[in-house]
Amino acid sequence: MLTAKRNNVNIAGKNKGKRKNRKGKARPGSRTKEPSAHSVKVHTQNSFTVVGIGASAGGLEALTEFFRNVPAGCGSAFIVIAHLAPDHASLLPELLQKQTAMNVIQAKNGTPVKPDNAYVIPPGKDLAILHGTLHLTDISQGRGTHMAIDSFFQTLALDQGSNAVAVVLSGTGTDGTSGIRAVKEELGMVMAQTAETAKYGGMPASAIATGLVDLILPPAEMPEHLMKYAKHRNRKGGGAITLTERGNSEALQEIFILLRNRTNHDLSQYKKNTLYRRIEKRMHVQQIDSISDYVKYLRESKLETDLLFKELLIGVTSFFRDPEAFAILQTKILPGLLARMPEGEPFRVWVPGCSTGEEACSIAIVLHECMDAVKTHCTIQVFGTDLNASAVETARAGLYPSSICADVTPDRLNRYFSKEEGAYRVKKIIREMLVFAPQDIIKDPPFTKLNMLCCRNLLIYLGAELQKIILPVFHYCLKPGGVLFLGPSETIGTFSGQFAPLNKKWKIFFRKVSVSAAHRGIEAPFLFPLHQKNRCNYPEITRKPGEAGAFQVVEAILRQSGTPPCAVINNAGEIVYIHGRVGTFLGPAEGRMSTNILAMARPGLRKELAAAIEQVVREKQEVCCRGIRLQNEGGSSFVDLTVKPIADKTALPGMIQVLFRIVHEPGQAAGAGRKKSKPVPKGHKKRTAGELELELKNTRADLQTTIEELETSNEELTSAIQELQSVNEELQSTNEELGTSKEELQSLNEETVTVNAELQSGIEDLSAINDDMKNLLDSTQMAAVFLDSDMNVKRFTPAVADIFPLLQSDIGRPLAHFTSDLKTADLQEKALKVLETLTQVEEEVESREGAFYIMRIIPYRTVNNAVDGVVITFGDISRVKEIQAKLVLSEERFRVAITASPLEIVVAHSDCDLKYTWVYSSRPGFRAEDAVGKHDNELGRGEGGVKLFELKQKVLETGTGLQEDIEFCDPEAAIYRISAEPLYGAGGELAGVTTASVDITER
Repeated sequence: MLTAKRNNVNIAGKNKGKRKNRKGKARPGSRTKEPSAHSVKVHTQNSFTVVGIGASAGGLEALTEFFRNVPAGCGSAFIVIAHLAPDHASLLPELLQKQTAMNVIQAKNGTPVKPDNAYVIPPGKDLAILHGTLHLTDISQGRGTHMAIDSFFQTLALDQGSNAVAVVLSGTGTDGTSGIRAVKEELGMVMAQTAETAKYGGMPASAIATGLVDLILPPAEMPEHLMKYAKHRNRKGGGAITLTERGNSEALQEIFILLRNRTNHDLSQYKKNTLYRRIEKRMHVQQIDSISDYVKYLRESKLETDLLFKELLIGVTSFFRDPEAFAILQTKILPGLLARMPEGEPFRVWVPGCSTGEEACSIAIVLHECMDAVKTHCTIQVFGTDLNASAVETARAGLYPSSICADVTPDRLNRYFSKEEGAYRVKKIIREMLVFAPQDIIKDPPFTKLNMLCCRNLLIYLGAELQKIILPVFHYCLKPGGVLFLGPSETIGTFSGQFAPLNKKWKIFFRKVSVSAAHRGIEAPFLFPLHQKNRCNYPEITRKPGEAGAFQVVEAILRQSGTPPCAVINNAGEIVYIHGRVGTFLGPAEGRMSTNILAMARPGLRKELAAAIEQVVREKQEVCCRGIRLQNEGGSSFVDLTVKPIADKTALPGMIQVLFRIVHEPGQAAGAGRKKSKPVPKGHKKRTAGELELELKNTRADLQTTIEELETSNEELTSAIQELQSVNEELQSTNEELGTSKEELQSLNEETVTVNAELQSGIEDLSAINDDMKNLLDSTQMAAVFLDSDMNVKRFTPAVADIFPLLQSDIGRPLAHFTSDLKTADLQEKALKVLETLTQVEEEVESREGAFYIMRIIPYRTVNNAVDGVVITFGDISRVKEIQAKLVLSEERFRVAITASPLEIVVAHSDCDLKYTWVYSSRPGFRAEDAVGKHDNELGRGEGGVKLFELKQKVLETGTGLQEDIEFCDPEAAIYRISAEPLYGAGGELAGVTTASVDITER
C-alpha cells in the first residue's frame, strides 16, 4: 500500500483526458493548456480547495471513514457524487452528517460552494460546477451508461483548475477514470482508495491503472494528507513559486540533468512555463518549500525522479478529439487521398505522441469508414509512438474504460469495439492496422514515406528551437501531397513554404513539393583530383541546334587572327576542337582512348592545366600560367599557358579555350630572339633564380589547388555522410518497425494459441456429444436413416440393417440404389413429398418377414432452421401387433360370454368427459355404435339418463365404485341395476368410468 511518505508516493504521469469549454459542455480532450484563439480557460480563483469525491457500491463505508477524519475548520469544500437510485429518496446527507461537524446538505440548483461544507448529489440528477456554483441537470442517459462522477470531475477541473482535488472511492465499473484525467490536465491532485480497503475495487483499480493517481490511501488517512497538501499549496497566495531567479534557474538545469541521466531524455527545451507549473505541483505534493530542497530530494529519490518525468510528459488524449476536425478529415480530405492510392501500396500514417492510443485508433476507424465510402481497399498502417513505454503498452492492449462511450458514437462502438467486463476492447479489424512503439521524436529516427502525419497538441509543449527541428523532419517524412494534421492551437510558423493549408481552422496542411536547402547536393561541376592521372569518365555533352555553325565561326576567327595552337574544351574537360599543331603539348595517353585534355597533357603540364581550368570554371575569368617547364624527348622547354572562357555563351555555352605558347626562357616574350644556350656538363644542371622563383610559384599554386580540392572533397564527404546518416535513420526506423511487427506477431501468436485451445475444447465437446448421440440411438434400437436433399444417405443407425443392407462405405450413395425389406415400394417418393411439403408422414409398414414398423418421415432441419434433407425412422411394433391380436381375441370371447348370458347386459367405457368410448350390449336390437362419442343426456333416455350421468360423475369425484337401480323411459320402460367403477390407465391415472347394466325389470 502506497502512502504519502516521500519514499512511498505513487504519482502518475502520462495520461489522457477530456476537456470542456467555458460553458461547461463536454467536448473532446486536448493536450493544450496554453490560451489560444480556440480555447480560453477561466478558472474560478478560490482561496480554498474544492474536493470532488466519487463513490458507488460499497462507498458508504468509505465515505463514513473519510468524513469521520476530516478536521473541523479544514478550509476545504467537499462535493460527494454517488450512484443513487433515481426513484428513491437519499439518506446519504443525514448519514454523513453524523460523522462530521461540517454542514452536510443535499445540493440544489444555484447553491454556491463554500469552505467547511459538504454537498451531496441528489438522486436522478447530474451535478456540475460553474464559477463556484452548483448546477443540477436531468440525467439523459439510462443506468449503466451514465457516468455521473466523470461528468462532475470534468466540470470541476475546468472551473477550479489547480484548486481541484478528485477522490475515487469504492465502487464497481470505471466511472471517474476519465474525470481524473481532466483534473490531472489542469494540475489538480488525484487520490484513490487502496484495493485492500475497498469493498468493491473496480473504480479505484481503474483509476490507479491510468497512472494518474497522486496518492493511494485508505479513506481514513486521506483527510490528513489532503489538508497538508491544501495548506502548503495555499500558504503563498495561490501556491506560485518564483522560478526566475538565478539560483532557481540553476536548480532547474540540475533537475533537467537528473532527468536526463535517469531517463536518457532531455526535456530542457520544452516550454518553460509548462515545466515550471508541473514541478511546482510535485513540490506541493511532497510539501517541499524551495526548489533547491526539491533538487536534493530528487538526488536521493529515484522514484521521485521517475514520477516527475511522468508528470512532465503531459499525455492527454481521447477518442475523436474535436469531432468537427475529424468530420472534415473524413468527408473532404481522406477520400481523395485514398482514391489516388496506387494499387498495392500501403497508406501510411504516423501519430507521434500517441499516449495510450486513442488518437491512432480514431484515425484508423476514420480511414476504414472512408475506404467503405469510396469503394476502395488498401493496406492501412497507422504507427503510434510515444515517449512513455507504459502508455504504449496500454495502447497495444487496446482495452479502454466504458467511459469512452461519451466520445464514441454507439454505431462505432458496436462496429469497432467489443464489450469485456465493463470495458471496451478494440476489435481485430482495427487492431490489425495499428502498430505502437516507444519513440523519442527529438532524437529517434522518424517514420518515412507517409501519406498522413497526425501530431495534435504536441508542438505547443516544445520550444521554438525544437519546433524548427521537428517541422522539417515532418516535411521530410511526408510524401508530396501528404497531409499534416495538427492541433487547433498549433501552427507551422515560418515553414509556410513547405506546407500549404487545407483547413486553417483545424490546422490541416498538405506537403508542398519543394527541396530544402539542407538536402541540396553540393554543386561542383568541374573537379579534377590531382591524384588521378587518367580520369576519363566524364559525361558526354549534347550539342544543341546551331552549335555546328558556331564552331565554323570560331574556326574561321582562329585562322584569320593568327592565334597560337589551342584547344577548345567543354565543361567536362573533353576536347571538342583543336587549332594548330598541339602535338608538343598534347598526346594520346596509354590505354583506352580518351579525349580528355588532362589525360592527353604532356608531363609537367597536367597539374598547372588542371588548376587553371578549375579556376576558370569557378571564376569565369582568364588565367595565365607563365614559364611552365615542359618535359619532352628532346629535353625540356618552357610554355606559357592561357585558359579563358569563350565569350559567346549562347552559341557555345560553357566552352573553354586553352592556348599554348613556347618561350625560350621563363618570362620571355613569344617574339624574342632565341639565345644559344651553353653546354652543361653531364650530371649537372644549371638553375637560375628565375627558374627557382617560377618553381616556387608553381608549388604554391599546386598547394592552393590541393587545398581547394581538399575542401571540395570534404564538402562531398560531408554530403555523403549526411546521406548515409539519412539511410541509417531509415534502417533504424525499419528495424523499429520490424521489432514492433515482431511484438505484434508474438501477440497474434498468443491469440492464435488461445483460439486453437478454444477450438480444441469445442472439438472435444462435439466428440462427446457424438458419443452420447450414438449411445442414445443404440439404446433406443431405433432404425433411422438420414438423407440429404438429393436423397443420398448421410447417416444411419445400426438397427436399420434389418431393413436396408447399408454399410459405412455406402454413405453418400442414393437410397434408391438399395432394396429394402419392406413391402412398401414408394419410400423415396414419400420422402420427396415430405421434402416438398415439409409435412410429416406416419404410417404402418410390414416387412416381407412379417415384422411391423411405424414409419415416420420428417424434414431434417439445421440449427438455423434450414431444411437439409429428411429423416426416416422405423419403430418396431411387432410386439404391439401381437398384443392387439390377443386383445381382439379376448374381446371376442367377452362378447360371446355376454351374448350367451340369459340376462340382458350392457357394458360401456366412458372417458373423463363421460362420453362413451366403447359399448357392448346383449340386448336385442341395441345399436352400440349410436352411443359412442355421446353423453347419456344425448341418447334420449329421459330422467334415467340424467341419473346415470350423475352416478358416473360421483365415481370420478370419489374414485370409488357405486351401484344404483335406475329406471329408463325407453320405448319400453325398464329398470336397470347399474354398477359403475373407476377406469384407470396404464400409468395408474384415472382415465374414465366403466359401467355394467343388468335389466331387473322382471325382478
